[in-house]
Amino acid sequence: MTVTVDEFSNGKTVRDYLKNDLKISSRMLSSLKTKENGIVVNGVRVTVRYILHRSDILSIAVDDEQSSDNITPTDPDRLGISIIFEDNDIIVINKPAFVPTHPSHGHYDDSLANGLAYIFEQRNIPFVFRAANRLDKNTSGIVLVSKNPISSFHLNKQMALRKFEKKYISVLSGIIEEDHGTIETYIHRTEESVIFREVCEKDDHGAEYARTDFSVLARGDGISVVMASPKTGRTHQLRVHFAHIGHGIVGDDLYGECDSNEFSIKRQALHELYLSFTHPTTDQKKEFYAPIPDDMVSLMRERSVDPQIIELLIKQESL
Repeated sequence: MTVTVDEFSNGKTVRDYLKNDLKISSRMLSSLKTKENGIVVNGVRVTVRYILHRSDILSIAVDDEQSSDNITPTDPDRLGISIIFEDNDIIVINKPAFVPTHPSHGHYDDSLANGLAYIFEQRNIPFVFRAANRLDKNTSGIVLVSKNPISSFHLNKQMALRKFEKKYISVLSGIIEEDHGTIETYIHRTEESVIFREVCEKDDHGAEYARTDFSVLARGDGISVVMASPKTGRTHQLRVHFAHIGHGIVGDDLYGECDSNEFSIKRQALHELYLSFTHPTTDQKKEFYAPIPDDMVSLMRERSVDPQIIELLIKQESL
């Protein structure tokens, strides 16, 4: 991991910068001190007492030295995975539908993690999968992955503080009359299932507050196309919320409308279109988009959504 020292860090010791700015743990700091090139400034190994100066190039050896041993590399082309952006700290992926984020029972070699393991194996670089967000197997869109533990720490902190901004495109059953709305409820897991979530009362066991803002972008033959912004990150939140208001996500076989004879799409019509966050190293705001997949575009066309609106959505000019 390499960073350029800015004016705000000018005059700090390496120790102060690593512990207070990068939030490196004492354990990791001790490990860096023992490595041959654990802490390097302008190409020269230094101690933690070194005084940093503006424009210094600080490199710390926090990259992984060994890959996860339980992730089978799989050609990402076979999975349909594509890279939107990558630098030394993060990799932003457009995950297609039908691809799980993590390996799991029945999906030991066809997840996003498997595809990334293959990419890093081809580069001869150790790989540990650290997803900052995750998507259900049948939800498509943006997944952000950290490439080292420091980036992971900062992105996980942002996620916990709800600093990520996400926008999803979804096709819902039925016509929503209002143009904008907010859904606020509590959600918990039902006792009968390890998967299924439901709206509940505030005092119910496991209840978590959940809020979703949405706007209707278009209406068609028995469907509404919405832009949804989850303000909390509860499991299955959008799927539960839209089913709760009587407009389940088309193709959702768990919560929504999934009549194979009525709808052509073979999965929930839900796509994470947009993600923004603060870069873990540069502190710059980053924004990324993932194009709407073909199956959702086809669904909108079949349901007579205005072609001009569809083209605007494809070009992302409606955001």
